[in-house]
Amino acid sequence: MSKDQKKFYRALFALVIPITIQNFISNAVNSADVFMLGYVGQEELAAVSLANQFQFLLWGFFFGINSGVTMLGSQYWGKKDTDSIQAVMGIAIKISIVITLILSFGAVVLPRELMRIYTNDEKLIEIGASYLSIVGISYVLMSFSQVYMSTVRSMERVKISTIISSTALILNVTLNAVFIFGFLGLPRLGVVGVSLATLISRVVETALCVIDAGKARVFKINLRLMFGHHALLFKDFVKYATPALCNDLLWTVAFSTYAIIMGHMNADMVAANAVASTVRELCAIVCFAIAGGASVLLGIKIGEGRMEEAKKYATYSCKTTFIIGIITGLIILAIRPIVFMGFNLSEQAHDYLSIMLFISSYYVLGQAMNTLLIAGIFRAGGDSRFGLICDTITMWAVSVPLGFFSAFVLKLPPMVVYFILCLDEFWKIPVVYKHYKSLKWLKNITRDLE
Repeated sequence: MSKDQKKFYRALFALVIPITIQNFISNAVNSADVFMLGYVGQEELAAVSLANQFQFLLWGFFFGINSGVTMLGSQYWGKKDTDSIQAVMGIAIKISIVITLILSFGAVVLPRELMRIYTNDEKLIEIGASYLSIVGISYVLMSFSQVYMSTVRSMERVKISTIISSTALILNVTLNAVFIFGFLGLPRLGVVGVSLATLISRVVETALCVIDAGKARVFKINLRLMFGHHALLFKDFVKYATPALCNDLLWTVAFSTYAIIMGHMNADMVAANAVASTVRELCAIVCFAIAGGASVLLGIKIGEGRMEEAKKYATYSCKTTFIIGIITGLIILAIRPIVFMGFNLSEQAHDYLSIMLFISSYYVLGQAMNTLLIAGIFRAGGDSRFGLICDTITMWAVSVPLGFFSAFVLKLPPMVVYFILCLDEFWKIPVVYKHYKSLKWLKNITRDLE
């Protein structure tokens, strides 16, 4: 192994380890709901899974916004321009507040109407609405906490975001147990308890971000700088973040549409998919952490003007992700028996889950490589437009229409429909690889703060 490789892997894993922990924690805050509700009942599990589609949409929005923060923030960190980083963070927060207020209003005021988008089962609608009307309040809090933690990650301050997320997870899991099972003399609140636990953990998470912002040593928070008028930076943010945001929202809505398809097929499929998706996302956390770490490292190198090093780092990242993706698939296959033991599912849902986990074992490799290239490497170089075009065509012109056609026109068996839906990552691999080899994504997008 060369000196360059050793240097890269030391820097990468210095970021990947805490990002992995943080991603695990962020996923586990939501996954804790799924695992604990597995002990309550299949209907509760399915209803909360569908209700959480709206938070899934929100995560898609934040992923896009935070991609803009990371693209600009990491390159400005390469220049050590913290004033521009603060200005970028302020722009992202302002945009996030507007969007989260709209979604939060819908969740709190119109929960039943939103649930009907995903299912026509009245029991699931009733349970899901009770969850959504409370957890929807937390969406607004995330407009600050998620942007702030993305900003500090772009400045290589990954440890603090990990500590904040860890605290939120521990609190969420503890309160889940207390509220769901009625510990400490409290009544059993079931689904309502899960939503309360999530809301309280988000309040604490946001409070910790505010406290850290007041004590940050890397830069002193300047509200006038953060929320002032920065025409050129705003133009840059819109230019680079908008395609990423649209890309991630279209990708997220497409995945949410898969849930609509499954939700209108049968409740067993919804419950099984809730478990399979949770297992896959948890197992693939290291893959996604590599994409996040590589994005920061490449952005810093590009901001420093070291393009050759950036190209080498991209190559090392691809090789690492491919190997980790294969290992992740094998892990999913290995833990299948353990997963079956953890949930109170019907016999039909159990059979569905067995097939879904097998499909997930190879699907995760395509997902890992595409995430690294589109959301990691390309965006590090300021290229967010390619991913938007690629995902729009493959998901909305191919996968979603095929899903609806196979489910409701051809009326194919549920697992055949699921297999077709899970081809989405593989349609785009050839064009993604070709774009990577072209190096058209490699650009320095920084400028001096006005």
